[in-house]
Amino acid sequence: MDLNPLQSRQSLREDVAHALRAAIVAGSLRPDSTYSVPMLAGRFGVSPTPVREAILDLAKEGLVSIVKNKGFRVKALSERDLDEITQIRELLEIPVVADQTGRLSEPQVRELRRLADNIVSAAGRGDLVAYIESDNAFHLTLLRAAGNQRLVETVADLRNHTRLYGLDALVESGGLVDSANEHLELIELIAGGDREAVVGLMRHHLRHVRGIWAARRED
Repeated sequence: MDLNPLQSRQSLREDVAHALRAAIVAGSLRPDSTYSVPMLAGRFGVSPTPVREAILDLAKEGLVSIVKNKGFRVKALSERDLDEITQIRELLEIPVVADQTGRLSEPQVRELRRLADNIVSAAGRGDLVAYIESDNAFHLTLLRAAGNQRLVETVADLRNHTRLYGLDALVESGGLVDSANEHLELIELIAGGDREAVVGLMRHHLRHVRGIWAARRED
């Protein structure tokens, strides 16, 4: 599992939950295994309490199921689940991102470039959890520019329910860096005002995630 020790911060519970969500999406935590609280606490370098609390939060979100006296399991998704998530994301994200074409301020563009650079850096290192975290930050920041917080929360929940089991293979082939670079390309298209190209790249990006990274049956 690609889980790193966590530093002492204001809310370890939130930090652990955030890291576990990224690990679930990246496929580092899989439905065919049971994970214990002490084991994860050791991985993160924290006490069992924030891990236990974080797992309860993830269970409420429908990401994991509690296994009594053992720990928890990641909830599996079917191919149909993944198809439906992708369809909803296309309907929500593509028009909203397209509407930002030519409208972002220079500080917003700089911040998105910084986040895109983080994605490329994580891809180059092969750090899958950091890649997912950076990718999540990039896309939600871009959507947040539209000013609709409910939309951001809805897309964040959909992203948390995605599974990307092909990331290891993409790291080995160099394809993860290629996918990461799409974020830099997207920002340049948005800043340059090319709405049609933005729509095309967003559609390609979302379908690429579904068709290649998440193409594994779990049902």
